[in-house]
Amino acid sequence: MKQIDMGLAPAVSTAVKQAATPREATPAQRALRRLARRRGAMLGLGIVVLFVVIALCAPWIAPYDPLATSWSAIRKAPSSAFLFGTDELGRDVFSRVIWGSRASLLVGASSVCISMMLGVPIGLLAGYVGGWTDGIISRLTDAMLAVPFLILAIAMAAFLGPNLTNVMIAVGVSATPVFIRLTRAQVLAVKVEDFVEAARAVGNPHWRIALRHVLPNVLPPLIVQSTLAIAAAIIAEASLSFLGLGLQPPAPSWGSMLNTAKNYVDSAPWMAIWPGMSIFLLVISLNLLGDGLRDAFDPRHK
Repeated sequence: MKQIDMGLAPAVSTAVKQAATPREATPAQRALRRLARRRGAMLGLGIVVLFVVIALCAPWIAPYDPLATSWSAIRKAPSSAFLFGTDELGRDVFSRVIWGSRASLLVGASSVCISMMLGVPIGLLAGYVGGWTDGIISRLTDAMLAVPFLILAIAMAAFLGPNLTNVMIAVGVSATPVFIRLTRAQVLAVKVEDFVEAARAVGNPHWRIALRHVLPNVLPPLIVQSTLAIAAAIIAEASLSFLGLGLQPPAPSWGSMLNTAKNYVDSAPWMAIWPGMSIFLLVISLNLLGDGLRDAFDPRHK
């Protein structure tokens, strides 16, 4: 019995040590920890989540119908009855700002999804295949990047027609070249790594290498870029609505509210302050979140 116990002792000791040793954190867990230590990023994330909750719960949060007019409450200053005042038709600005968040967030998220669905596969193809395929795609991308983003979005929205769906398409297509170029650059750097060469050496087909080994390793920069692209898309939607190419009145939109408010800046400044502040807060929060994600995914950034 003593000999058996002495033989089992090293194995038991090893098992106890392994159980006592904490499990190593995964790269995703380490990235989340780095993100949580950045106060600016967490503040931005909190504000973005707040806007998302407001947009989803707009029917229950808004105190008034955003389309209801009142001739007895035209351009009323902020008060207990109307927290943000009223506009030129007596509509509650607070309710319209709440409902307007839906249009901005919808355009921001949808347009970035369109950009990624178009740009990531094309950039992956250009970077992985190379040769004349890469040359043609790169030259077309350079041609699109030569046109300013907002000018291209305005031209496409004017061609397609003024409504929210066309704004999503216009902004999404206009932002696609950025994702093509970023994906291509990341693929060119990843496809020469040792693990990709090893996957190629054991006989994996090219499509499997591109989708299973290359694509997952280029996603972190794309996630950061998508956060920043949402902020740019929100500004683009507000600009298009301000020019009359976005969501059409009387539907609430921050850009169209600013377009109307420019005529009453002297007599009713609250009509411009609140939608402008909403755009500012949401965009700067998304930029703070994007900077935090960049630092979290790449610990070399300080």
